[in-house]
Amino acid sequence: MPNYTTPGQLISDLLKERGWTQKALAVVMDRDESTVNKWLAGKGAITVETALVLEEIFKVPADKFLELQRSYDLAVARLSIKPDPNRATRATLFGDLPITDMIKRGWIDAKSIRDTQNIQSGLMRFFKVNSIDDIEIMPHAAKKTKVNEPASPSQLAWLHRVKSIASEMLVSRFTEASANVAIGKLSNLLFSAEEARNVPRILAECGVRFVICETLPSAKIDGVCFWLDERSPVIGMTLRHNRIDNFWFVLRHELEHVRRRHGISSVMLDAELEGDRASESEAIAEEERVANIAAAEFCVPQKLLTAFIRKKAPLFSERDLRGFSRSTRVHPGLIAGQLHHKTGDYSRFRNHLVPIRDIVTPSSVTDGWGDVYPVEKG
Repeated sequence: MPNYTTPGQLISDLLKERGWTQKALAVVMDRDESTVNKWLAGKGAITVETALVLEEIFKVPADKFLELQRSYDLAVARLSIKPDPNRATRATLFGDLPITDMIKRGWIDAKSIRDTQNIQSGLMRFFKVNSIDDIEIMPHAAKKTKVNEPASPSQLAWLHRVKSIASEMLVSRFTEASANVAIGKLSNLLFSAEEARNVPRILAECGVRFVICETLPSAKIDGVCFWLDERSPVIGMTLRHNRIDNFWFVLRHELEHVRRRHGISSVMLDAELEGDRASESEAIAEEERVANIAAAEFCVPQKLLTAFIRKKAPLFSERDLRGFSRSTRVHPGLIAGQLHHKTGDYSRFRNHLVPIRDIVTPSSVTDGWGDVYPVEKG
């Protein structure tokens, strides 16, 4: 069969085979002759109903006429629609980035997701670029807790917000000893929940930029460590688990990254960290494993905890918990969190997992929960 490019060419050959004229076909189909002429000239489209009538007359499957019509329409459309190199970029940005949430958080100044003009200009300001094409949200900029799992566009948007805020902070000069100094001072705060309000000041005095930024839906970020330069470490936290045990674990985890100078070449993004469970149950990077170990040891000395469990298990009492808390100078909530992980029983002592957000955020550089940190617009 000849290689037809339009259904009209096929109809024309079918007419020749039968020795029919265009007028004859019009009479058989009960159509105007001008309509048939348009089909043959490729100026009239073959509908589904017409294809079925042609199938009945010529014994050629209706699909053949419709396939030729579709291919012809597509070819014409390709000629009339000019390629737009920005369309793919817009599809990626609008499709992958959490634009609606970024608008709600005040990161983008736009009325709604349909306010495309202001969204594009807002994205350029947010990512500090001169063109929408220069925005990079592909998952290559961060190393996550789990091995070989890339960061999502939502996570990278959150990271960029933290970086923008941290870039405007003024802190003391960071030195090689700063992280150890900070850890030593912070360890003195563990007994009282209220003492956590001093965390931002201690970190700033040691040259660490500390930012609390509410996470975006589905991002599931706990914390992050990265460096603006080799002397400017940044720790970002979300407090998405508003508990004293999670706060201190994640903070010490990120400080271990700082102490070991992790995150200089690639961002250390900790998503779904939730205690040190991942160190045993999932494949994680070596940097994350050592940070988990350091965080657990910081929260509760592990040898003492092991001895306590061996002596008291399985009947831990409130009196036992409080006594161990006093002897180690560690808040009962930190011990409860570690016991939950070590024993697998998460039902006991939950009353000690006190909320931490309202204690820490008043003295911290914070973005979220209804407040928008005033980042200078580029």
